[in-house]
Amino acid sequence: MNFASFDLNLLRVYDALMRERSATRAGQAIGLSQPAVSNALARLRHALKDELFVRRGNDMVPTPFAETLADAVRDALAQIEQALAGDASFDPSKAERLFTLYGADFFSSLTMPPLFARIAARAPGIALRLLDSATGEVERLLRDNAIDAALERRMAMPDWVSSRPVLLSSFVAVAARDHAEIGRAGVKPGDMLPLALFCRLPHALRSVDGTMSGMVDDALAEIGASRRVMLALPHFHSVAVAVARSDLIAALPRQMAAAIADHLDLALHPLPVDVPAQELRLYWHRRHDRHPAHCWLHEQIVDIVGTISEQPA
Repeated sequence: MNFASFDLNLLRVYDALMRERSATRAGQAIGLSQPAVSNALARLRHALKDELFVRRGNDMVPTPFAETLADAVRDALAQIEQALAGDASFDPSKAERLFTLYGADFFSSLTMPPLFARIAARAPGIALRLLDSATGEVERLLRDNAIDAALERRMAMPDWVSSRPVLLSSFVAVAARDHAEIGRAGVKPGDMLPLALFCRLPHALRSVDGTMSGMVDDALAEIGASRRVMLALPHFHSVAVAVARSDLIAALPRQMAAAIADHLDLALHPLPVDVPAQELRLYWHRRHDRHPAHCWLHEQIVDIVGTISEQPA
């Protein structure tokens, strides 16, 4: 290959295809039409003497050779982007780009609508998308540049991941407002569920990986108690719907529970066991620490998410 005549713009197409595995989505990510992406891929195949991506159903699967290029190309593009960004000013009103975020349905329900409304008013050329927290591990997605930022609980991260706190959330028990057994026990909405009743009733649990236990179980174990988890679902909202239509109960983030309680006719009850409030953080790759567009986005997220945060005890 004659590198002097090689069009480096083709590497942006290659990198987008590695992340999106779709010519259409890759084009949307970098502002090209699907035919333009296909044309660029044809030129890449000719220049590199490899098929690079092979169609499998609706996906474009990278060849072994394409896989070997991924890290080097991604790092090179990131360094170029950072060098060109420098400390330059950022004008959101003129920006045109897509930001990909990552988080649970807690964020898609409570914070993405107001976040989009704010950004649409200030930066109409910026598009947002949120990948569900079941998509994969935060560390890998940040490393692969598949996401720009993640909203997740506090967790151990390598030193190339930067973060800041954005939200504090405690948990509350939820049950159908007309739950028969809770009613017979004389427990009214807002009353704490007795520990024995809490442990005896069947529970639903939000679980991304199918695990049938969580922080509530850890807290119960510390006092020598346990509960019956009978249903695990990947989203907080689906847990709430299941609770509203059955004799299940569940522990949900207080903000989420309060936002949907009236709509689903749920009663909220303080937990009879001490479950620590969770600190949610915003995570991003350290290479974006000084990138003006990323810094601007981070401030918008912190402002919006912070409006629903609880105050530390």
